[in-house]
Amino acid sequence: MSHTAHIPSHRKPRRNAPKTALRAGVAGGVLSTIAVAGAAGPAQAEPVTQTIEMPTITSGLSTAVAASAQATQQVAQDLQTQAQEDAAAATAAKAAKKAKAEAVRKAEAKKKAEAAAKKKAEAAERASRTAARTTLSATSGSTASTTAASSSSSSSSSSSSSATGSAASVIAFVKAQVGDAYVPGGTGPNSWDCSGLVQGAFRSVGIDLPRVSQAQSTAGTQVSLSNLQPGDILYWGGAGSAYHVGVYVGGGQFVGAQNSSTGVVQRPLSYDPPSGAVRVL
Repeated sequence: MSHTAHIPSHRKPRRNAPKTALRAGVAGGVLSTIAVAGAAGPAQAEPVTQTIEMPTITSGLSTAVAASAQATQQVAQDLQTQAQEDAAAATAAKAAKKAKAEAVRKAEAKKKAEAAAKKKAEAAERASRTAARTTLSATSGSTASTTAASSSSSSSSSSSSSATGSAASVIAFVKAQVGDAYVPGGTGPNSWDCSGLVQGAFRSVGIDLPRVSQAQSTAGTQVSLSNLQPGDILYWGGAGSAYHVGVYVGGGQFVGAQNSSTGVVQRPLSYDPPSGAVRVL
């Protein structure tokens, strides 16, 4: 027998084989997993958490930020005010343009209405003149020869003395217009109506007569047809309601703007015997 047979062993007792095998298997699996991960790609580093200390905002920076905010707010207010002013200006311009267009439309309508009224009045005057002449011719037919005779005798005495002064100027004016056109409402210089011609003749010597025949037939002193003088105004119809006027030029003749067919003519009194006369000069 060996001399060491009775000495106790200092070795650790063997572990249970199954447990040892299990642990070896687990370790091997872990190592295999790590090896596969290493082969698949680099190992992912664990995230690092770092605390960054932010700088402290100083009082000066706070003031600058506040000023910048205030300036930004002011700019915004200015832009808003400008936008409001621009909108108001655009609205006012639109309203003004609309008002101008309306005013132009009304002016044109008024002008058309006045032209239509004038045309209607001229047509009525022509119709009235025609009717009055027809009536006058019918009522004075029996006395036409007597009127012509008395006019002829008065014209003989009148023509014996030539017109002078303003009367001569009036006569020269109307004779100068003989041959001009007759146009209702015409006042020269190349077209006339009856009262326009008479008014123009007397205006040439500084005398302003009314514009229409009715008023011209009462503008001076009523004179008899047997006592005519060159420059007297002849009228047809009643005094104050005359429809035609002319100027007596002496020698039993008158000048007048008769109608659109004849224009301004010089004719004997017998051509169209007048109803009366007024003396202005």
